[in-house]
Amino acid sequence: MATSSVMDVPALPHPPHRLPVLGDVIAADPSRPAQNLTAQSRTLGPLFETKIFNQHLTVAAGTDVYAELGDDKRFDKHVGFSIAAIRERVGDALFSAYTTEPNWAAAHNILMPAFTLAAMKNYHETMLETDRELLAYWDARSAHGLVDVHADTSKLTLETIARIGFGYHFGSFTSAEPDPYATAVTRAFAFVGRGGFRIPVRWLNNIVHYREVRQNEADVAYIRQVVDDVVRARRADPGDQHDDLLALMLTTADPESGRRLSDENVRNQVITFLNAGHETTSGTLSFALHLLATHPEVAARARAELDALWPAGTDPDPPFGDVHKLRYLRRVVDETLRLWPIAPGYFREPKQDTTLGGHPVRRGQAILALTLAVQRDRVWGPEPEAFDPDRFLPDRARTRPPGIYKPFGTGLRSCIGRQLALHETVLALALILRRYDLVPEPGYQLEVAEEFTLKPANLRLGLVRR
Repeated sequence: MATSSVMDVPALPHPPHRLPVLGDVIAADPSRPAQNLTAQSRTLGPLFETKIFNQHLTVAAGTDVYAELGDDKRFDKHVGFSIAAIRERVGDALFSAYTTEPNWAAAHNILMPAFTLAAMKNYHETMLETDRELLAYWDARSAHGLVDVHADTSKLTLETIARIGFGYHFGSFTSAEPDPYATAVTRAFAFVGRGGFRIPVRWLNNIVHYREVRQNEADVAYIRQVVDDVVRARRADPGDQHDDLLALMLTTADPESGRRLSDENVRNQVITFLNAGHETTSGTLSFALHLLATHPEVAARARAELDALWPAGTDPDPPFGDVHKLRYLRRVVDETLRLWPIAPGYFREPKQDTTLGGHPVRRGQAILALTLAVQRDRVWGPEPEAFDPDRFLPDRARTRPPGIYKPFGTGLRSCIGRQLALHETVLALALILRRYDLVPEPGYQLEVAEEFTLKPANLRLGLVRR
């Protein structure tokens, strides 16, 4: 009997109309790549490939191959595409480092205690403080029209991570003008998000996008200068009053290796946390508010849960423990992240030559685990596109295959700040729902922008004080 070989395995499907040299540019959509790949997966199947110029990417969009990629013994994080663009700016920070780099393990070990569920108690009051500033800001503006939801939730979450992590205040809701650092961070993050889909010939890209590239270089230089100044000031006067991420990174050695982080690496970690720590949470909040506004029956159930916990007519000052009693609201957040995972996918690579879904894959080969497609698969039920928080009731969750809900990534390289993001999101939603009825803008149809993360574009809501 003849044995099978690699030659017996059919080539992976790819988008139609592939061109010499240019590859699949006709089928590409640089403005919404993850949504485009998700749409392509419906015809190309659970595992396919795409190529733009010399960039090859295997896309895992089916539940079985997606779950298989979660095996940390066989697969690791792939640092390429937009992550490579981030690495040019922040080096071996947690998100952009190779797993084998010493600074990744050292920073991970040093920072892990700051992101446990128990550690959230230390951040709760700061979250409440920034949430109240947002509510006061919206109180003053909602009577005069619609509020710009994502712009304001971005201010909220950037302010929160800056205060929690580094003792830095932007004055997002009190200053007449936006903080120049906050503006530079937001603009630089958007630039990086588009980086994986620029022309992959640097000199040509720099000509075509000259103004954008120059602006980004100025933004990055300014961001580094500000953070370096903060680090130097803390080094010069550490004091006893600081109990934040910056203090942890400056004063703690890796308990395993004894390694300490350099000031340059600390700066890179700070920039990474400010970027990733605000954009992901603001996106979740924005999508959740849109979904609650357009599903009033879900909002009513969430408010009933809030009213049962906090007596009617009171202005709640919720203690830390109350957030974890809001089980239905937490399911609202989980379902929001299922439909609109803020990180719509993550990159993996084989540690050695192996197979994925029976197809051979090479060591180091770039593979996209397409979360956006997998979390809308029919394995979630007959109406996977519908917004149904009760999908996350324990009895229903147990009926689904494991390893298919990963809005925060997978394994060792999953998001270190996920507990922080979830606590922050549930608390903010609770206070907003308690205070306002959410009124959709007439005629608005959800449009999802992609700038590394997913976010609702042009989302505005009316807020009626309850």
